[in-house]
Amino acid sequence: MTTAERGVPDGHRTASRFFTDPVRDYAAQHPGQPISVLQAGCLASLADLGIGQLERNGFNVSVTAVDADQPLAVRVLRESRVAYDDVITGDLRTVPIPQRSYDVVYCALLLERVRHVELVLDRLNSALKPGGLLLVRTGDRYCAAAVLDRMLPHAARKAVWSCYRPGTPGPFTPVYEKAVSEEGISSYALLRGLVIAARGRELTSPESPGGLSSSVRVTRSAIRRLSGGRFDDGHDELLYVIRKPLDRFARILLPARSPLGSRPRYRAGLSSSMHSSTAGEARGGARSDRSVARRAGQLACLDSFR
Repeated sequence: MTTAERGVPDGHRTASRFFTDPVRDYAAQHPGQPISVLQAGCLASLADLGIGQLERNGFNVSVTAVDADQPLAVRVLRESRVAYDDVITGDLRTVPIPQRSYDVVYCALLLERVRHVELVLDRLNSALKPGGLLLVRTGDRYCAAAVLDRMLPHAARKAVWSCYRPGTPGPFTPVYEKAVSEEGISSYALLRGLVIAARGRELTSPESPGGLSSSVRVTRSAIRRLSGGRFDDGHDELLYVIRKPLDRFARILLPARSPLGSRPRYRAGLSSSMHSSTAGEARGGARSDRSVARRAGQLACLDSFR
């Protein structure tokens, strides 16, 4: 496949060099090995990942695309199929994707238009090799652009889409579940034992056509003001570089200090708390018989964990 075939049109929206450097560094750490990429979502450009440059540098890169089995998505994939080595369509919650098979999973412009976001991310995460990269580019539920996208009637959205993405089938129905947000993505990564290596925001609204772009900016600004700043108009996309650890259990968790008398998670932490508390009480003077008895019970509890 030629490098030119990798460039899928993406309108005016780009992720600049946010994703290219991590992908390049990952490839450099695996010299001589083929790099397998899974692109989830049919609207983003592979140029965001610097795939063409990797191929020019001698890396063997294979790209598989996966998207929902919806008429618009299927149409886009059909028109751009030459850019991919394989195409998978189906219910993103259950579609068969090879597990632990891909070095890079690029989830782009997808999450804002699907339901059951956590289940979809679970499928993509399971397809990623340990040590691989999960790259997320998505809209943000809590930005003015998302509010406007959900408020506009279909006819207006279609007119805006035609101006911003001429020749690309659309628009897709906006969903923007709560998980499609900074808090949602961060919580997902934490609960799944993933490491967020980099995060960013981007404003991707094109400057032309001038009249339409100006109207969109004014409307988003009004949404920000009317919401008291809750919905920001300074960005419309969230960008994440997330790493899947080689060993998901090789992490250190620091729990909150356990109260005296409760079951400790870590003996060392509880012992330190106990010794400090005991010293403080000794300096405080005499204790009642009831306090002494309670302390003896707590020390006995400690001994049971040794």
